Amino acid sequence: MVAGVESFSRSDRMPQIKKYSSSAFLLFLSLISLSLHSLPLVSANDHVSMTKDAALLRKQHLNKKKPLHMRKKHPDEYGGIKGSFTSLLFPGATPTEYDENELIPVFVEYVESRKTQLPVKYFSMPGTCRAPNKAEIENMTGGDNVKIKKKNLGQKLMGSQSTQLTSYAVHALKDKKCTPLCQQSVNSKGIKFLKKLVDKQYRVHFSLDSLPILVRSKTRNYALRGFPIGFKHSPSDNNEGKSPSDVGYYIYNHLRFVIYYNDETSVQSSPNKIQITGFDVVPVSIKQDRQECNSAASTLTNKHENFQPLKTDSAGNDVSILYSYEVSFQKSDITWADRWDIYMMETPDSEIHYFAIVNSLMIAFMLTGVVVVIMVRALKKDIAQYNDVGVAMGGDLQSDGVTIMEESGWKLVHGDVFRPPSRGRTLLSVSVGTGLQIGTAVFLTLVASALRLMNPMKKGQTLSYIIVLYILSGSVAGFFSAKLYKFFNGKAWKRTTLMTAAAFPGALFTLFVALNLFLHLALGKASAAVSFWTILTMFLLWVCVSAPLVFVGAFFGYKSAPIEVPTKTTQIARFVPDSNSWFVKFPHCSLLAGILPFASVAIELSFIMNALWINQIYYIMGFLIIVGFVFTLSCSTTSMVMCYCQLCNEDHRWWWKSFFNGAATSFYLFVYSIWYLVTKLELVGILSITVYISYMALICFAFGLYCGGIGLISSFWFCRKIYAAVKCD
Repeated sequence: MVAGVESFSRSDRMPQIKKYSSSAFLLFLSLISLSLHSLPLVSANDHVSMTKDAALLRKQHLNKKKPLHMRKKHPDEYGGIKGSFTSLLFPGATPTEYDENELIPVFVEYVESRKTQLPVKYFSMPGTCRAPNKAEIENMTGGDNVKIKKKNLGQKLMGSQSTQLTSYAVHALKDKKCTPLCQQSVNSKGIKFLKKLVDKQYRVHFSLDSLPILVRSKTRNYALRGFPIGFKHSPSDNNEGKSPSDVGYYIYNHLRFVIYYNDETSVQSSPNKIQITGFDVVPVSIKQDRQECNSAASTLTNKHENFQPLKTDSAGNDVSILYSYEVSFQKSDITWADRWDIYMMETPDSEIHYFAIVNSLMIAFMLTGVVVVIMVRALKKDIAQYNDVGVAMGGDLQSDGVTIMEESGWKLVHGDVFRPPSRGRTLLSVSVGTGLQIGTAVFLTLVASALRLMNPMKKGQTLSYIIVLYILSGSVAGFFSAKLYKFFNGKAWKRTTLMTAAAFPGALFTLFVALNLFLHLALGKASAAVSFWTILTMFLLWVCVSAPLVFVGAFFGYKSAPIEVPTKTTQIARFVPDSNSWFVKFPHCSLLAGILPFASVAIELSFIMNALWINQIYYIMGFLIIVGFVFTLSCSTTSMVMCYCQLCNEDHRWWWKSFFNGAATSFYLFVYSIWYLVTKLELVGILSITVYISYMALICFAFGLYCGGIGLISSFWFCRKIYAAVKCD
């Protein structure tokens, strides 16, 4: 048993089926199960080990998590299947094959905790063995170059450190006993920092052959990515009569790497080549010196009482820690194509995604049906009556001071419906343009992912695409904000264009710099705060690329033909009567309008939040595109319905209300994020909670701008259509 390691929930275990049963009914069910899955039934006691039975059980369990078109399996040249998760997560990837005694580099990816969401730098932690220098790397590799992937823009902004080579020397098929790595002294300040990391359950994430490191247990049926820095242990657990409050902190200073391989390679002329199919670690805490490590005759475990404590001696001297490791290669029956199966065990079944799509479609169809009824039945009937009366009266819609067709109030405001808003014309134009820019960037990112131009599995790549596409979509914001502001007959076009280029990016940049400063002050040198050069790069991209594109788009927007509307606006604004209908009053109308669009994405939203905050793998981007399209349709139709209700109450001030009717969905998203924080996340510390709420508030704000822009444009289109059918002039 490894101290300080938590296990997965066992709710996903399949029921154990008895090998022998006299019941024909159970036999029938077994045959049905076999025909559905085309896999043998195995014991449900082990999901995580590298045995053949466990692999079959994983296949049976994971089959439901694949898209329907991938559940039919086809053999490929590597002995795997084209429908494997490896081909799904890494399309076009092929195995890397290693010769005997060839170096297999071990990289450090990141150090993080689900309790803080604040990564720290591995090589900046107190007591950590330093990164190998150039000479040491050449000595390890024998002069061969080791490809180290540089951080992309998204990784830098997320605080992820570069994928750095460690000093652990792992050679193919070469086992190692206890091997000293380095000896480090840690002072009291460093010990205090490490204790905080242990309290907050920080985990170190290594990778080998692009496989994340795992801590797994067959007996307890769990597998966790990364290994903990250390653990807390109470002497009272061993019945020594000491107080339970006398808790000691201990560090894992010895790593036992277990590397699984398969020698069924694709190169027939090189039989000694192997493919890596698993990368495990058993972290061990043991107080020893170099001589004891070199003389260790057997595998080191945690079944001892000589843990390496995190404390200074009575004189306050620094604690000396020996870091060591050992390596064990074990042949497995797992193929290279199936090596990612273990990492997918916690992902939801694809049927849940299909249910989310059905849920979204039902809401969208219902709202679309309401709009169709309004436009085809009610409006058609009212418009026909309205036109007949207008023709009969010689175009005069009033007779003896009595307004014709008072029950259809939306027709009475035809002279005011396209009146520009009395306040906030610049702000409304900027908000709509920025929202459409955000929507364009996200849509193109999803399309790129669906076309496999980018891989969401690569850390930070999705964020990189969104940022770059947002910058390149600046002309979209400039064009639409200018087009709308021109329709409003605005005069301050320079201010509007400048605000479009600077308002949202400036707010985002300011908040990001402030949070980055807080992280640096709180965690010091070990913090994964974004570097000054990355911040400068973002600033230059904003000023030198995004802003000029906004001005280019605004130039074409102001030069384009003005938007035509079917009615003329009167000189004097019509009086808006008080309405007894609560659902057309602000903010009730907006709160009501945001419910159904949010409900259409609520199921899929839980998967997205898990991917953002607890590193759950989200791999089916096609579902997200469909749900996003349906959500946009729901948001659009809801805004049109609410706009119609408002016009029926003779309220022609629909511009801002339509924007907020769409943007209200972001309010429910923020409420959901708070619920997610309280019920799902286990964040500790004011800084962690502040960072989470700040980032979610920023996401909700951007989401609200997009939804508000969609709501206003949809309502504008709706008004043009219904009033174009009325002979008002």
